[in-house]
Amino acid sequence: MCNVSYHGRPTAVNGVGMKARLRTGGVRPGTMALPAPAAPHPQERPVHNPRTRLSTLLGGALAALLFAVCAPSWLPAPAGADAPPPVGTERAVLAGGCFWGMEAVFGSLRGVVRATPGFSGGSAASAHYEIVSTGTTHHAESVEVVYDPRVISYQQLLQVYFRVAHDPTELDRQGPDSGTQYRSTIFYADAAQRATAQSTIAQLTAQRVFGAPIVTTLEPLTAFYPAEAYHLHYVARHPDDPYVVINDLPKLAHLRAAFPALVKPQQAALR
Repeated sequence: MCNVSYHGRPTAVNGVGMKARLRTGGVRPGTMALPAPAAPHPQERPVHNPRTRLSTLLGGALAALLFAVCAPSWLPAPAGADAPPPVGTERAVLAGGCFWGMEAVFGSLRGVVRATPGFSGGSAASAHYEIVSTGTTHHAESVEVVYDPRVISYQQLLQVYFRVAHDPTELDRQGPDSGTQYRSTIFYADAAQRATAQSTIAQLTAQRVFGAPIVTTLEPLTAFYPAEAYHLHYVARHPDDPYVVINDLPKLAHLRAAFPALVKPQQAALR
């Protein structure tokens, strides 16, 4: 009845991400537009028929039910998504295409406390999915990775980022998604993260790991804004979504094959 998932996302046009193009007439993704009631004729008087009254009540109940089921994009970010990182943990903010797959990959790693999809690079006022999807906000779909450095290092996160989570040779796009909001960017929190990112790029370039130049940019982290609640754990909740099947599940399989020692036990058991 209501298409909460983005099944069969079309190709992006004019730099606008595919997920944004699914909305029609300003309707938020995952919601259903209800037709506006016709205005009564000025000469007509309402007829208080019991059967009509019952139909009206049932119609209102149905509309309320549709709103509750079909409007997850109107919900705030889940509680705790923007909470301060636990003591002893650090965070990395990385952008590399659609944040559904990015969250799924990094959330599968040992030592990762949480992985949250969201936006970085732009202002708080424009940190909303439909606005970011216009490609005019300087935001990038990103993932905030809160991790325990005693279990996994920042350098190991970057190895997964470059080798599994996305293609760092694609400029302002990832696979079928196009626009600056899908760019490859590392948002560094301090000088140490910046140095690690620079050395990792230099190492991968020297090793000629990729057949084309790495186009990943480095930007200082000014803020991270969690995305709307319906994006959280999207891959886990919609494993049969065609977009997920084609673009994200192969990444998880690649992760388990390339970095088996870094994968959480419950994820390794899925191979």
